[in-house]
Amino acid sequence: MGDQHKKRRVRSKVDELPVHMKDQVDTMLLDTKYTYYEIAEFLWDQGFEVSKSSIGRYALRVGRATQRLREAQEQTKALIELVKQNPEADYTEGALQIMAGELTKKFAQAQEEWDDMPLDKAARVMVSLSRTKIYKDKLKADLAEKTKVALEAFKKEVYAELEGVEPELCERLIQVADRVAERLEDDET
Repeated sequence: MGDQHKKRRVRSKVDELPVHMKDQVDTMLLDTKYTYYEIAEFLWDQGFEVSKSSIGRYALRVGRATQRLREAQEQTKALIELVKQNPEADYTEGALQIMAGELTKKFAQAQEEWDDMPLDKAARVMVSLSRTKIYKDKLKADLAEKTKVALEAFKKEVYAELEGVEPELCERLIQVADRVAERLEDDET
């Protein structure tokens, strides 16, 4: 395993520029009137040797990072909106779906990164995701079972307290408990 090469952070000539010059390059990249060649010429005039190819690679890398950030923000907004609209919603499922989608996208799009990611690491991520899903499903089943037990105890208590005193109320409360139990069973399937 000592022979595995580590993924290194990408550094370009633009990254090595002084902050004020890098900021100027970023500003010029945002302005579509400048070509990569013109930006490289500007830097040359300022005493920095940066090729138009380096500018182009930097622009692509920054653009991809910005796009990923936008996508993450949109997904987070959608998840927050879901929780606001339905506070009872299982938002962990949504978060897991986002994570699974991003992981799938990484596998599908990142041929170069795939080569850098050790297979055992990718497998560990998938196993971890599967375990999280199993754990969540187990918790949900345990909660449903505990709720059923609580509803049965409630029905017994209601029957013991009200059966002789308020038989109609007793029957109605037991029917409500039964309907809640039925909904729980429906949610499990």
